[in-house]
Amino acid sequence: MKLASKWLRATPVLAIASLMATPAFADTCEDVTAQINKGDTTWMLISSALVLMMSIPALALFYGGLVRTKNMLSVLSQVFMIVSLVAVIWVVYGYSLSFTDGGSANAFIGGFSKAFLAGVLPTCGAATFSDGVFIPEQAFVVFQMTFACITPALIIGSFAERFKFSALVLFIILWVTFIYFPVAHMVWSTGGLAFDWGTLDFAGGTVVHINAGIAGMVGCLMIGKRAGYGKEIMAPHSLTMTLIGASLLWVGWFGFNAGSNLEANGVTALAFLNTFVAPAAAALSWLFAEWAVKGKPSLLGMVSGAVAGLVAVTPAAGFAGPMGSVVLGLVTGVVCFFFCSKVKNAFGYDDSLDVFGVHCIGGIVGAIGTGILVSPDLGGVGLDDYSMAGQVWTQFKAVILTLVWSGVGSAILYKIVDLIVGLRVTPEQELEGLDISTHGERAYHS
Repeated sequence: MKLASKWLRATPVLAIASLMATPAFADTCEDVTAQINKGDTTWMLISSALVLMMSIPALALFYGGLVRTKNMLSVLSQVFMIVSLVAVIWVVYGYSLSFTDGGSANAFIGGFSKAFLAGVLPTCGAATFSDGVFIPEQAFVVFQMTFACITPALIIGSFAERFKFSALVLFIILWVTFIYFPVAHMVWSTGGLAFDWGTLDFAGGTVVHINAGIAGMVGCLMIGKRAGYGKEIMAPHSLTMTLIGASLLWVGWFGFNAGSNLEANGVTALAFLNTFVAPAAAALSWLFAEWAVKGKPSLLGMVSGAVAGLVAVTPAAGFAGPMGSVVLGLVTGVVCFFFCSKVKNAFGYDDSLDVFGVHCIGGIVGAIGTGILVSPDLGGVGLDDYSMAGQVWTQFKAVILTLVWSGVGSAILYKIVDLIVGLRVTPEQELEGLDISTHGERAYHS
């Protein structure tokens, strides 16, 4: 199997940083056992485990700590259910729709030639960005599966504490099928619409964060505010849990970003370094912005800033230089703080856990910033025939494509689910808390 990329490389050392790892796979298995690189394969399997950790337990604890005590277990249950559900869907048809040729619809969606992982055997190879170097295709399958699992799990933070569990199950099945798999194909698969535009998305700024962030925003608007929102205190019940979750997210993100290079080499180290310094800078910029505006530096502000920085550096991880990533983090922390405080308060929407303000806005800043920071004049890896204006325009088009596809598509899916089972729990169930009313269990016992 051969990597299909029309991108010219800027330098020999950083040649493989031209696009996120999206090999074009043949429909038949080519036995490349002798060419499988054991070191790269080991790194990819470790990275896959790290990204799984980002969902369970990291995201579950991060979100769970931010809700009220009576809804902690519901958040844990929702995240765990989504990971389990999407993992099965991925191997049944999700991988095939994301990373195979879709025939006449190839620009928008793949086909079913690898449904049920047909022909994906241990001897099949997935091309990396180095000629003649392969990892097992099954390693690529499982790595991308972890991305598919965490992306819809991010959405639930926007409408936490009021969404019906049965509605969530149905919505997730529809959302990954009609939103996530097509966006992943368009951005990351050879022949995909945004891929052919030349979009740079190293590890998921558009596919994961903007995609989930706008879907969450649409959901919180359509389902409405929590009962008592703006009148009652809805403070996080355990910032200790939130810190633990955020810290595990940061650790797991090294697999998310550095693993997206598909190899263990210099670009992997660059992505790893950027994934360290960008969130550190964003944590500091959010911290000092909040300190200046509100008079006190908060733990929640620091961890929110770190997550925002991780989101922003995701598309840029293998393209920007370390100093560029620091600047990206500093800018993102301030911008996301502004959206999560000033903009949210001004418009009064109830994005419970700030999925839009952190993931969608942070993803947009990172996606567009990637087009700037890839410039070798700014310490980036560079691209042949690079034009900053041209690349920024390409990044902007990909952002708009994702916002429209996910925003409009999600609105349609929410409406369908609402007509079938209803989106929202009853007022009585919401007052009692979803832990007891939905699951018959409590996260804590006094």
